[in-house]
Amino acid sequence: MNTDNWDEQEEDSYKALSKAEMDGLRKAKPKSFSSINGWLIVGAQVVLTLIIACFCYLFGELTERNVYTYSALVGGLIGFLPSALFLLRLEAAKKNVKSSPGGYLTAVVSGEFIKILATILLFIGFALKQPDLKWIPLLVTYLVTLKCYLLAWFWK
Repeated sequence: MNTDNWDEQEEDSYKALSKAEMDGLRKAKPKSFSSINGWLIVGAQVVLTLIIACFCYLFGELTERNVYTYSALVGGLIGFLPSALFLLRLEAAKKNVKSSPGGYLTAVVSGEFIKILATILLFIGFALKQPDLKWIPLLVTYLVTLKCYLLAWFWK
């Protein structure tokens, strides 16, 4: 006899809530329904970029100190500038009075496309125009700015 039948669902596996029940749930657990401000994440990315650049300046080799610091700043810029462009795209969609849920979804998808394209172009542009960049501080700072999303999720 097979007791692990996925096709059969229990009757109590989910329940649709009414508006009144959802409002009561929001009042009981407001933190579960709060959203994170995207500009705070971008601000955290900028702050972490500056902190890492300061560490690169303080602990870098004397002859390469400026290059390490500049590379860390470039890595942070590549991390937070596309995020800011994405947020600007979402802000523009929110201000559109005629916006529908489908229109907002379009803004999210186009914002992600802008973010990915900007990241690729920034990496290629800095690699071609600044060949003396140090890739370790650049990539470390870039990755730290990406981890701000994960930290924001844990803070929530």
